[in-house]
Amino acid sequence: MNGSYSRLSSKLMKLSILLLSCCALCCAQLGAAPLREFIFTSAPFASAHASTVVELRNGDLLSAWFGGSAEGHSDVAIWSSRRSGSGWSAPVELAREHDVACYNPVLFHTKTGRLWLYYKFGPHPSEWTAARRFSDDDGKTWSSVEHLSAGVYGPIRAKPLVRDDGVIVSGSSVESYHSWAAWIERSTDNGETWKRIGPITVPSGRFPLFTKTYGIIQPSVISMGGNKLRFYARSTSQIGRICIADSSDGGLTWTAAHPLDVPNPNSGIDAVRLKDGRIVLVYNNTTTGRTPLNLAVSNDGIHFRMFSTLEDEPGEYSYPAMIQAKNGDLDITYTWKRQRIRFVRFPLSDIPDK
Repeated sequence: MNGSYSRLSSKLMKLSILLLSCCALCCAQLGAAPLREFIFTSAPFASAHASTVVELRNGDLLSAWFGGSAEGHSDVAIWSSRRSGSGWSAPVELAREHDVACYNPVLFHTKTGRLWLYYKFGPHPSEWTAARRFSDDDGKTWSSVEHLSAGVYGPIRAKPLVRDDGVIVSGSSVESYHSWAAWIERSTDNGETWKRIGPITVPSGRFPLFTKTYGIIQPSVISMGGNKLRFYARSTSQIGRICIADSSDGGLTWTAAHPLDVPNPNSGIDAVRLKDGRIVLVYNNTTTGRTPLNLAVSNDGIHFRMFSTLEDEPGEYSYPAMIQAKNGDLDITYTWKRQRIRFVRFPLSDIPDK
């Protein structure tokens, strides 16, 4: 009897090992499911929007956004949270201006390791001024706030491109009455000073003119290899498509912008060139509204395939920020119904070839 029981136990153990091996193989083939979590579920502000995210030197993440009673209200400040092994920290105030709203924080490292925070403040985007502060210990302590000269903004919403030679190429833009235009701000001294290049526009002759605002803003800059750069920009409703422009000299000069066959509902986007050369967009795959929120991939940066839907319920899911982490996965933050900021870690293994 004991021998029969022993043989049965041995067979069951072998079967269990086989089943576990099959499950592991299936999971490897299917890829790990994206991790989704809210950066906060309660906060000292009612509304949150326009997040940014950066990976710190120890592997932690730091995110920032603007929060207050509502966009444009004088109580809106810049808030931040750090993600460590124990999860996201409670939101802490990172910057506030006297009796006027803050907007669009951007976090990024220079080649020297300095962590910059750039943001805007003012009564409206057509009247705002830029401000900044820096940290040399990955956000544990910060310099005092510096207000920049009129017309210099640094990165306007999306992270800048920091080239291997240390040159920073930042997407910027100006929102004037009935006219929007993209600019590039380029720094050769680790973000201390900037040279403005532009404006870069979509020629209006391509489209009928209306009395509504026309143009592109908030470009996200990527490298296409060597001195070739490209930006992807948000557009107004007459254009209704994500627009691109190219540089062949490291960002000193740019072509006119033109639309891709990728929809845009006048909402923020972000782009990343993966280490293997593929390009990923995070964007709203619609020409109206701010849902759904999607991911698309391309081998050439022109022809994109939508491969994942991050959100598709009623509500606003917008202004995404995206980086490729050191382990190859995508780290994404975005506005969730103007109430919270959501974080998604999307596995590299789940990004298909174009």
